[in-house]
Amino acid sequence: MNDIRNINHLLNKWQQSIVEFLPKVLLALIVLISFYFVAKFFRNFGQKFYPKIFKSKPEAVKIIASFIYFFFLFSGAFLALEVLGLESLLTKLLAGAGIVGIVAGFAFKDIASNAFAGFLLNVQHPFKIGDWVEIDNTFGVIENISLITTSVKTVTGQEVFIPNQLIYNNTFTNYSTYGKRRIVLKSGVSYGDDLTKVKSVALDEVNKIDSLLKNETIDFYYTDIGASTYNFEVRFWINFKHQKDFLEAKSDIIIRIKKRFEDENISIAYNVTTLDFDVKGGVNIFDKPIHTKTQ
Repeated sequence: MNDIRNINHLLNKWQQSIVEFLPKVLLALIVLISFYFVAKFFRNFGQKFYPKIFKSKPEAVKIIASFIYFFFLFSGAFLALEVLGLESLLTKLLAGAGIVGIVAGFAFKDIASNAFAGFLLNVQHPFKIGDWVEIDNTFGVIENISLITTSVKTVTGQEVFIPNQLIYNNTFTNYSTYGKRRIVLKSGVSYGDDLTKVKSVALDEVNKIDSLLKNETIDFYYTDIGASTYNFEVRFWINFKHQKDFLEAKSDIIIRIKKRFEDENISIAYNVTTLDFDVKGGVNIFDKPIHTKTQ
């Protein structure tokens, strides 16, 4: 009899608990369903709004929209647990999430840094696909820009993947920004050449370059008096879309100056060594006949 009474008492207690707990369950379900629709609304809103910012990066739109969606879902789940009176479970979940978050933070620190750098790249647009750049000592053309890495195709035909955080941790150069590039050619002429004539001839040949930008200034400077040369450099701007534009223009001006200097009897100087045969002030071996002693 006592066993039957205990079972009846337990069943009555369960029934009372269920009756008291049922409204909380219904309220928790309402909270979950409400947050689900809120999450879905903001995800759809983000998928329509963010493409205006990330025009060329649909994967970025998906990631941000998914983040917003799961944020509202988890918020609804935590609030539902609190409605059910499961604060202790919620506290344990939050504590566990904190520990997991710390561990994950260390594990995914670099990934997060690269992703944030990729986000900045998509906002600032310092370069685009097809631009010629030099990043982390890698020179080539941009092939792809993702949230984690940027791929560059080098002039030797390899594809190099550069972590995005390296782009913002170091300086990088975009050669395609202005659509033009400056060529600086350095050389030297001998002491016996007319420097005014050398300048005139060099500038005349530069003006014959096909890709020369006529509206930009051509600069010519003598930069140094060397051991056996007067050193100069000539600077001019060309249209730039591809690396071959730069190489072809530089090759062209070298060929032109070399040929024109030959025609004008101008010497592209090289290092000269003078031999001193123990004569005061030195002597040219062609000034006097050379005599040798015979036994």
